[in-house]
Amino acid sequence: MASLTIRKFDEKLKRQLRVQAARHGRSMEEEARQILAEGLQGKHPAAQNLADAIAALVDPVGGIELDIPLRPIERDPPRFDNWRDHTDDNVA
Repeated sequence: MASLTIRKFDEKLKRQLRVQAARHGRSMEEEARQILAEGLQGKHPAAQNLADAIAALVDPVGGIELDIPLRPIERDPPRFDNWRDHTDDNVA
């Protein structure tokens, strides 16, 4: 097994790690190993794609319904027939 030393570790993060480890009934070292393993194996929501991360948040509460507003009346697309083509400027 390898060892890892983390220098300049913020005291606030250390405190948070200690509290989280206590909540999970683990040592700080074991908690750090679990956090690293989950993060590197893609189990953490930030390592997933956005759709999966959102689903992980809303699925446990039964999903979410959104009221989607109606789109405004369609407008004509922009016209570019009077647009100057700059590709012809540097032709030799």
